[in-house]
Amino acid sequence: MSEDAEVLLLRQPGVVPLHEDAAVFSGMLDGFSRQQTSRGLATQTIQMRRWQVERFQRFADSYPWEWLPGDIEDFTTSLFSGPRPLSRSTVRIYHLTLRAFCDFITDQRYGWVAECRSRFGSVPTQVCFEWNTVAHTVDFEGTPGRRPLDYDELDALFAVADARVETLRRQGRKGALAALRDAQLLKTTYAWGLRRREVLGLDVVDLRTNAKTPQWGRFGLLHVRHGKSSKGSIPKRRSVLSLPEFDWAINGLRVYVEQVRERFNPGNHPGLWPTERGTRVGDRYLDRRFAQLRDEAELPAELTLHSLRHSYVTHLIELGYAEQFVQTQVGHAYASTTAIYTSVTDDYRNRVLAAAIDKFYFPEGST
Repeated sequence: MSEDAEVLLLRQPGVVPLHEDAAVFSGMLDGFSRQQTSRGLATQTIQMRRWQVERFQRFADSYPWEWLPGDIEDFTTSLFSGPRPLSRSTVRIYHLTLRAFCDFITDQRYGWVAECRSRFGSVPTQVCFEWNTVAHTVDFEGTPGRRPLDYDELDALFAVADARVETLRRQGRKGALAALRDAQLLKTTYAWGLRRREVLGLDVVDLRTNAKTPQWGRFGLLHVRHGKSSKGSIPKRRSVLSLPEFDWAINGLRVYVEQVRERFNPGNHPGLWPTERGTRVGDRYLDRRFAQLRDEAELPAELTLHSLRHSYVTHLIELGYAEQFVQTQVGHAYASTTAIYTSVTDDYRNRVLAAAIDKFYFPEGST
């Protein structure tokens, strides 16, 4: 008998499924998923939360009506341990999911407490508390080593990417076209401050005109349709204006669209970054390509693709753009998030300091 069939039997009075405990747990998960759907959360978020609960159940080797607070503590220890320990923020997400699931199954209105009492003689309880879960005590929980690239590092990264194209072309080796695409992809990520999902999700139709910059034609702005969602909602959309400081990237994108992209024979594929197989460039591929070029440029290993977005925010602030404008460009809901991304260089701070000294000690009209 399938697990779905067993769950249906739960609704029949007096019927005991063959795998009663598994059927009840599956029914809880289905109900939790429906509740999350009713809240308007994205399908991907719901599936991830269900998987997280299932992972905890497998670790505890017991069912919700048997869970104890100590199980959470043991699970947390395992997540922080091993060859690839999870970050503090990721573990906190696990805790939030398990707390929400326990809130659902212990809510008398859903009937799972009475169901478990009648079937197993015990009931589920909340096992996530302030004293055994990760607290959200700071705004930024990322790796401290992650930072923006300075201008020299950006030049080195893009120089290596461009040199790779020339090397492959000169040697007549396969991959020169893909290398040219990848170089422009990285430049686009930086010059418009995009997240990985946002840049990979771009279609050709997302290249738009801006009436204020007619000289750039259809490259006046990028329409981002796959922005980061809030609390599992649908992706946010925004328009990212092209800026004059990055006209070199605008020109590069124009050359790529008009002369390079069609050489991949994309046909009717809408994606801006097609592959030879007629698909989109994938996120893992892009991460590997960035890491390869970063290492060839002899840049620090803690720099990631997302560091390009940090660089964009930092450099816009240094260029004098208002924080509200920068916040809108990168799609941050709160100014505090934009502030976290900002890490101005010593040269910029010294210029600000010099201007302040001049204003204080040598005001206009003084001799």
